[in-house]
Amino acid sequence: MKKKLEYYLALPYRFEVIPAEEGGYVGTVPDLPGCITQGETLTEVIAMIEDAKRVWLETAIEEGIDIPEPVGHDEDYSGKFVVRVPKSLHRELVRKAKEENVSLNQLAMYLLAAGIGRPNAVKK
Repeated sequence: MKKKLEYYLALPYRFEVIPAEEGGYVGTVPDLPGCITQGETLTEVIAMIEDAKRVWLETAIEEGIDIPEPVGHDEDYSGKFVVRVPKSLHRELVRKAKEENVSLNQLAMYLLAAGIGRPNAVKK
């Protein structure tokens, strides 16, 4: 039995957002090859990645393409953890989130994802 769009939309596909060379941001869903979008702000690209994922899945279903399920899905991880930071860093993060018109959580998620995707970004 073929799975429906709602099934795939409910799966926890990971997405990545990175700064674009020409400005703005690029968003991808690594488990869905070619699922990519671009936006001027973090808020815009995060919303657009959901649209891109939906269109990618709808097209795959219509054309009978095998849809990969998320890699490494493990229900032992809640997706939540607590990080203590200095007050000055907290203030700067809040300021940057307001500047980008995103929540502090969205900004932190973006920065963590960008850091994992670019391990050599820190210069010694």
